[in-house]
Amino acid sequence: MGWTVGALGGSVDMDDARAPLGSRYVDQRPYVVVEDLAELHGPTSGEARLDRRLNWSGRAVYDLDNPRRLASMYETVLREATRVEQLQTWLDGPALVRLWSSLVLPPQVRQLWERRFPQLANESRPAA
Repeated sequence: MGWTVGALGGSVDMDDARAPLGSRYVDQRPYVVVEDLAELHGPTSGEARLDRRLNWSGRAVYDLDNPRRLASMYETVLREATRVEQLQTWLDGPALVRLWSSLVLPPQVRQLWERRFPQLANESRPAA
């Protein structure tokens, strides 16, 4: 049995901190969401270059005037952001609502955002 000091100074039994056997990373990964879509004032045109913390694939430059590249950047930011500030910097509220139904996202991300913003769940989705 191992112990570690938690971020706030409390002790944590490492046996209790481990993920359940067979669980997937995607089911444990923490995703971030803003309190209000009005907080999102990111770019919607021109060229954007995400830093390596968000886009480590090598295609970090996005031509936001190309609708597919704009959607691709939104997918990347929604999946990879670890801080609300990253969402606020790179996403735009009205653009997110407009793109939402076409974004390819992990179910955990989609559910988190749709629970916070039911209007996203009401956006029509293309047939599979």
